[in-house]
Amino acid sequence: MNTFHPKKLLNSKWTAVKPLNREKHFLVTEVEFDENGAIVHCLIEAAMTRRSMSIKWQALRDSGQWQIGWK
Repeated sequence: MNTFHPKKLLNSKWTAVKPLNREKHFLVTEVEFDENGAIVHCLIEAAMTRRSMSIKWQALRDSGQWQIGWK
């Protein structure tokens, strides 16, 4: 399980454990919070192709799918 504080998620770097379409490295480019401070939207961007996709931020905690940093 990857541990991180949700407030530090913006501009963090992630590596996909099982890359698809040669997209391995990602950067969190957008995080939106509601009035209670909970994350309601998270957007990641592939470093190689610049393709953006929405992701549930809880998925980043799964170390079977994601590693913190670029490796």
